[in-house]
Amino acid sequence: MRDGLCPEAQVGAPPPRASRPLVGIAAVLLGSVISTLYGRVTTFGLADIRGAVHAGFDEGAWIPTAATVAQMVVGPLAAWLGAVFGIRRVLLISATLFGIASALIPLAPNLHLLLLGQVAAGLGSGTFIPLTIGFVLQNLSPRWWPIGIAAYGLNLELSLNVPASLEGFYLDHLSWRWIFWQGAVLSVPMIACIAAGMPRQPVNRDVLRSADGWGMIYAAGAFGMLYAALDQGNRLDWLNSGLICGLLAGSALLLAAFLRREVTTERPWINLRFLLGRNILLLLAILVMFRFVLLGTSFIIPQYLTVVQGFRSLEVGGVLIWIALPQFIIAPLVALALGVIDPRLILALGASMIGIACLMATNLTAAWQSPDFMPSQILQALGQSAALIALILFLVQHLRPADALTFGAVVQTARLLGAELGNGFMQTFVRISEQTNSYLIGLHVQTGAPDVVRRLAATAADVVADSVGPVEAAGRSVALLAQQVARQANLLAFIDGFQLLTAAVVVMLIMIGLLRSPHPSEPG
Repeated sequence: MRDGLCPEAQVGAPPPRASRPLVGIAAVLLGSVISTLYGRVTTFGLADIRGAVHAGFDEGAWIPTAATVAQMVVGPLAAWLGAVFGIRRVLLISATLFGIASALIPLAPNLHLLLLGQVAAGLGSGTFIPLTIGFVLQNLSPRWWPIGIAAYGLNLELSLNVPASLEGFYLDHLSWRWIFWQGAVLSVPMIACIAAGMPRQPVNRDVLRSADGWGMIYAAGAFGMLYAALDQGNRLDWLNSGLICGLLAGSALLLAAFLRREVTTERPWINLRFLLGRNILLLLAILVMFRFVLLGTSFIIPQYLTVVQGFRSLEVGGVLIWIALPQFIIAPLVALALGVIDPRLILALGASMIGIACLMATNLTAAWQSPDFMPSQILQALGQSAALIALILFLVQHLRPADALTFGAVVQTARLLGAELGNGFMQTFVRISEQTNSYLIGLHVQTGAPDVVRRLAATAADVVADSVGPVEAAGRSVALLAQQVARQANLLAFIDGFQLLTAAVVVMLIMIGLLRSPHPSEPG
């Protein structure tokens, strides 16, 4: 048997082609948008959701984690479910589960039921990306692959840059409940597109009988625990928390059990020799690094606008929405270009544009407003779409359609881990950098220094008219100076973050330079 990702998926006749490919691609687009958009909007609106269920900061921090850990857990299982029961059947059930959970979550009377609803929604949406990518590769003719992958890539900018606007609009004009109800609304057209555009497939009982159940359970548990540790690590101070240490240790043990199982079992779920083959590990590492950079920038800019400029969610969204809109033009053009240009060239070009955009953002100052971000972020938006679509298509050139379902699960795992590494690491890096910069700035703001005395006296004179006597004015001047120090420390931390992301892009470009053409005997 030829090395492959999923021997089970190779059993049985090839799946039928979709009779309505554009409708199926619409389901792909909706599924990928819903999957990423759901978590992002929940994160932006977390404070309001916590307030609605009377949850404290620490308790409420698990609200977005519950959904995304569920996505991570079901991702490895989605490939097997699709191979056994058919993509259409599994997606119909998953989309229905997600829609019902999204409709009921805002009605939860307490945090525990809300978390339960989040888990149900995560289990439903966690199948969307693995199975919709599988649909593109298994059920569409190769000439439709670039369009289908472009539809998947289109969700990147939409789901990362639209949520702030949506959350702000919901809170200002509707209700926090629409943070969840939007998922219920979007699930309806997705279900319709799945039903109309995806072909029926019979249950594959051969795959069901030969399933590597323990391998899938070990993988799901390992990556779920790892994601939970990464998501909560910054809040709980990493290895100083017993919970984080336990999650990391449990993840390591389950991952070791998974690897041992795949090496020794007669019918492994994943053929590890394939992952060690030509380009595959390198491409997956590039995908993780790509998501790391992407989530790093999507964390820094809203934080800057909120912390330094005092923007609200709707105002932050006004900056980010203009980055998302050009994608409707960019994604199809990239798909057309990939028909005649080596994907590695477009991948390198896209990564270079991201790096230049991060370098431009290192010129950040406290005077930057919305228009100042536009040049760098539009350049980054162009680069992100080009790089992602080229990366996925180049990965596809190493696969057979029979490998597509497990390929979708691997992409989902790498995508979520890369995103969480970017978000978790950047939160910790910015926090430590802000503390360091605050300390260094504080060394130059010493009590009794002539410049400090003059600054405090001038500030006190400005606020004395609004204060109850000179003593209160003096106290207010000290507080205002402390705010200025904190503001400058945050600004320097965000600049350090962009410099780190620039360096990460350089590493990614080096990895891209190491890629070789697919072996002539390989598909694509």
